[in-house]
Amino acid sequence: RSAGYINVVVAGKQPAPQWLTMDEAIEHCTRGLGILPWAGTETEGTEPDVVLAAAGDVPTLETLAAAALLREHIPDLRVRVVNVVDLTRLQSEDQHPHGLPDREFDAIFTPDKPVIFAYHGYPWLIHRLTYNRAGHQNLPPATPGSGRSCRTPACMPAPTPVSTAPTSPPSPTGTGPTPTPPTPPSGRNRNE
Repeated sequence: RSAGYINVVVAGKQPAPQWLTMDEAIEHCTRGLGILPWAGTETEGTEPDVVLAAAGDVPTLETLAAAALLREHIPDLRVRVVNVVDLTRLQSEDQHPHGLPDREFDAIFTPDKPVIFAYHGYPWLIHRLTYNRAGHQNLPPATPGSGRSCRTPACMPAPTPVSTAPTSPPSPTGTGPTPTPPTPPSGRNRNE
């Protein structure tokens, strides 16, 4: 149980994939962020070549789709996928009570690898939350940008710099189906 917090429940009307079991989801939300090992391609004990991170339901789906494309087209690229549910975890512990110690932050995001952070909020927010971190220059947020205001569920899936970022090779026709995000371990996606 928590005290002194405001709990926000965000629910949609459409079915959504369930990537984690209930116990895993509780643990993940309690931690505020975490690596999704089944979504990336790095092997245990190795450093990734790139980190794909996301905060939010649609950015997470876009990130999982990008990871799937990278797995298909560049199978030797070691990709780590990180999901963030509490943005204050990006700050250091001396800046916010939820902040991560530098050692833990570096263990997740690495101090020297490129990080592509998908987030459909204000572009400067991720920058400000991570400003004092090692490798901050490697963490440019991939956001819709200040020229686009998206406040409704109808426009969220519309093409943005996040969904159209050059993270995959172009198709011969320039169009094609949306890639299918990776399948989590057996029995995790209860919408199948």
